[in-house]
Amino acid sequence: MAENFVVVDGGVVAPKGFKANGHKDRKYGAALIYSEADAVAAGVFTTNKVYAHPVALSKDTLVNNNVFRAIVANSGNANCFTKGGMEDAELLVKKAAELLKIPENQVLSASTGVIGRKMPMDIISLEVERAFENITMESSNENASKAIMTTDAFPKTVAVEFEVNGKSVRIGGIAKGAGMIAPNMLHATMLGFITTDIEISKEDLTNSLQKATDESFNNAVVDGDMSTNDTVYVLANAQSGVKYTDCKEEFDHALTYVSKELAKMIVSDGEGAKKLIEATVFGAETKEDAKKASMSIVRSLLLKTAVFGADPNWGRIAAAVGYSGAEMDMNNFDIIISDISSEKQAILVKAGEQIADCGTPELKLAEEIMKEDKIKIIVDLKMGSFENTAFGCDLGYDYVKINSEYTT
Repeated sequence: MAENFVVVDGGVVAPKGFKANGHKDRKYGAALIYSEADAVAAGVFTTNKVYAHPVALSKDTLVNNNVFRAIVANSGNANCFTKGGMEDAELLVKKAAELLKIPENQVLSASTGVIGRKMPMDIISLEVERAFENITMESSNENASKAIMTTDAFPKTVAVEFEVNGKSVRIGGIAKGAGMIAPNMLHATMLGFITTDIEISKEDLTNSLQKATDESFNNAVVDGDMSTNDTVYVLANAQSGVKYTDCKEEFDHALTYVSKELAKMIVSDGEGAKKLIEATVFGAETKEDAKKASMSIVRSLLLKTAVFGADPNWGRIAAAVGYSGAEMDMNNFDIIISDISSEKQAILVKAGEQIADCGTPELKLAEEIMKEDKIKIIVDLKMGSFENTAFGCDLGYDYVKINSEYTT
């Protein structure tokens, strides 16, 4: 469908009735997002069987409560696989609740950082206090976004607005993530916090978030590692005066856009990454096949390194699709590489036949495209009518350097 919204400034404080702030002192940071009115909430989490204490705590909080007011998050420590970790997760929530003067069961939490290290609660508590100070300041969204960064190179934030019967609805979000990105968050280290002022039921919000997540965060791959802490939350406080039942399609489309933009920022910021890869697979027999094939492309280490070196080695694309498990006919599929910015296209394989070879115009054009910062890989399987787009990044020397020194 055509875009029904405009992009606006403000991130999580763009929707009515939301405040936010964050503070980070070198290694550790904390962020607070607060709704002035009661809100409903939805969340999706990592499916890793080793999961962090705030994941366990917030899952339980979401199930057992219907009113929420805040999200608190810390960076620098994952609070995972440590003695006393649940108590520390509860202390983090308690600290935020005391400062905001709300019940503890109205606070959701998240953590990101090193696994297996005891939470320095004295430091984290101080960061939460500092985040609470000046929570209404103009730069609060940016502060909150920066506070949850770990190996991230830049803060990630987006917001949109659309109108329903003369009233404005806004959706805003912030995210963090650069490495350990291969989420599979059911019905997402990568953290995403989204706010909206629409009036919506908890059930509808949960369904909308799950659909948006499947089209965005669950299609994002940096290194193929699933974190213990992946989490995405949405808070909806009804302050726009617009009901979800009056704009289901528009809201779901806008929420998916916000989620996709955050996901693309995350993979663009893959540790040491220089290039964004979008892999779109058309003509699949099933949606599952389209997802298998597109995700296989962006997961391929050989393809990632080829993109890093601007090498149009399309055989690596063909191989990745071939071993993905998707149904295909090797004698009847297409591979195209295009530049997202200029829409230049190089046809590499057509109906199962090689088009690009040494010295051909197609290969020369592909070489030019591969030098761009944003590259789109298109595969038509010619097996059906389903499609999927996955997001990834190149893989270079800096990824090894960053991750070989992470805890030192």
